Amino acid sequence: MTTIEITRHDQGVRSKTPVTLIKWLFVKLGVLPFLMLAAMITFTLLSDNFLTSRNLINVARQSSYLTIVSLGQMLALISGGIDLSVGTTLAITSVVSAMAMVASLSAMPDMVGLSILIGIAAGLAAGIALGAINGAGISLFGVNPFMMTLGMSSVGFGAALYLTSGIPVQGIPEAFGAILGFGTFLGLPVPIYVTAVLIGIVYLLLNWTRLGRYIYAVGGNVKASRLSGIDPGATLFKTYVLCGALTTISGLMLTARLATGEANIGASMPLESIAACVIGGVSLSGGTGRVGGVVLGAIFIGLVQNGMNLAKVDSYLQMVAIGTILIVAVVADRIRLRLIREMAS
Repeated sequence: MTTIEITRHDQGVRSKTPVTLIKWLFVKLGVLPFLMLAAMITFTLLSDNFLTSRNLINVARQSSYLTIVSLGQMLALISGGIDLSVGTTLAITSVVSAMAMVASLSAMPDMVGLSILIGIAAGLAAGIALGAINGAGISLFGVNPFMMTLGMSSVGFGAALYLTSGIPVQGIPEAFGAILGFGTFLGLPVPIYVTAVLIGIVYLLLNWTRLGRYIYAVGGNVKASRLSGIDPGATLFKTYVLCGALTTISGLMLTARLATGEANIGASMPLESIAACVIGGVSLSGGTGRVGGVVLGAIFIGLVQNGMNLAKVDSYLQMVAIGTILIVAVVADRIRLRLIREMAS
């Protein structure tokens, strides 16, 4: 809708006042460009190192983990749901993969590569299993996505803490971190390449596959999608499995970066991934959202966190800032929708 209605007003924009022009840009582009511009100006003034190439590459690497999780969160939101268990998936993936690697390496000290593969396979199996449980609960038993994933979040964190007693899992092979955590290629960190590949895959999935169209259709109107011959249950199940798989890959890269299995690495990820999606234009009502917007939303949050670190803002205040940005983004989205309705009337 938006494009048609906004295009209808394009012809008269040049004759409008500056305020009207800003309003038109806000309706057409959303709140993200304005937030991005404000952040760039603010942190450039606060730190001389903010716009250096080294720091921007560091921001891209740091944003990789959130970007991947946000892609999964985007799928859940477009389908009309939400996944509050992405933090748990990160934790379980980290703990299980680390424990499997350490156990394999202890049993086979000379087979480092095989131990790494066993750890990756164990982490993938655990993370995808969590996504499958979420999908089964939502699609087969009709559990509200908010309650299902909130419950799984508690179950997962409890299980991760029980397995580790709250102590980081040490003894991961150094080669695992050297490649996936600290490795570089052509001057760029490996996580950036992995993230770029996943962005391309999710883009193709949403825009060029039947499943992608089904996810949009189910999120837009479940009843209409069912009447169109779509199986909403199967679509939702696949959506949450994909969300779990994407989050698991992020968890493996974080584990490699930290060189330990951590039971609490994903505590802030649900809030940050939802914020990245909303800022990037994904509707909390389902049916709307684009990959490019979500990627920029995740990069924006990475820029804000990096800028606050350079400005030596307290970590607790950073949580306040991220939460505030989320609220601002939701309010701005509501205002934008209201303006669109006014323009259409």
